[in-house]
Amino acid sequence: MTEAIELFVRDFAVIMIIASVMALLSHKLKQPMVIAYIAAGMIIGPYTPPFSLITQVETLQLFAEIGVILLLFVVGMEFPIEKLRRIGKKATVIAAAEAAGTFLAGYGTGQLLGFTFYDSLFVALAISVTSTVIVMRVLEELKMIKEEASTMILGVAIIEDIIIISLLAILQSVASTGNLAISEIGISVGLVLAFIGGSIFLGAKVVPKYVDLVGKTNSYDVLVIAMLGIAFGMAFIAFELGISVAAGAFFAGVLVAESKMHSVAVVLATPLRDMFAAVFFISVGALMDISLLPLFIVPALVLIGVSFAAKFLTVWAAARAQGFNKITSARSAFGLSSSGGELALVAAKGGADVGATSAFLLPMVGAMTIITTFISPYAIKFGWRLAERWQPKEGQIDSSGNAKNPES
Repeated sequence: MTEAIELFVRDFAVIMIIASVMALLSHKLKQPMVIAYIAAGMIIGPYTPPFSLITQVETLQLFAEIGVILLLFVVGMEFPIEKLRRIGKKATVIAAAEAAGTFLAGYGTGQLLGFTFYDSLFVALAISVTSTVIVMRVLEELKMIKEEASTMILGVAIIEDIIIISLLAILQSVASTGNLAISEIGISVGLVLAFIGGSIFLGAKVVPKYVDLVGKTNSYDVLVIAMLGIAFGMAFIAFELGISVAAGAFFAGVLVAESKMHSVAVVLATPLRDMFAAVFFISVGALMDISLLPLFIVPALVLIGVSFAAKFLTVWAAARAQGFNKITSARSAFGLSSSGGELALVAAKGGADVGATSAFLLPMVGAMTIITTFISPYAIKFGWRLAERWQPKEGQIDSSGNAKNPES
């Protein structure tokens, strides 16, 4: 027992020390922290020569699951139900078109590359993701956050997150049973919809009131415990229903966002999210077998290209069909097509967790995440400059601020 505790403390110390050094380096180089954490995981992982710096990979995987739950819980707290209602039908249509188009393109590409059925499904889901955090951070740094396209990008990304998390729950449920019968898939879809419906309609009547009741104690430690109970409780319910724990945690966050203590809850939960999310990304890096790099680097680059093209074309076409002008449509397309991010890793790990995907898939998606995270700022920056060619000239704008020529 004493030896096990010693090994655990040593492993955790190694994880945090290496992660802090890489995070400091990433901060100095002005790069996203997710890259630093994945790199830290690769350094300490069992697949990196000459030897592994950690002894208990199972412990790392356990912390990774906790990281997924807390990461999605805090993400959910950014999406109160009223905010989802305000996003509007246009963003929903664009998000659905983007997710469906990219998923189908990814699945088809996976099959052409010789992937198995489930590898193709989970990689298609992974490349369908756009990181809300990364894209909005880039837009803030470029001082573009108040543009019309930025508002649409945020709305589409929010709806897309919900679609992707729901699809992950369905895919994991189907993959874990291995039954592809229409009836079985229908049951999986029904369970996910029932869980989401129950969370929104029943949970919204109980959870926010409970959080507000706890908040009246003015005791932050009690509030933190209550929030953790809600997050892990709903994650457990989702798991027992055969649904992704990520989905349970996400909708737990949505319910907490309905409470009057929402702002305080976000502040209290964020440090926990940051710590365990870091461990999640580190675990992904540690589980990446870099010896497989020659096998998947070409497919990874192909899938990145397919993802970018599919997202750009579907967002552009859907935005134009919804009545947006060319410059807003183009900027939205560039903003939503450039990044995979944390949910891509959650999707890839979801396939690995149920034993449905091959060993190369997680490291491949990890490599794709690193590449797309690097190129996102440049894709958005230069893409938006390119879109300015469609900016109406001063004489072409009427008194309402709209282009006189509807095609401009």
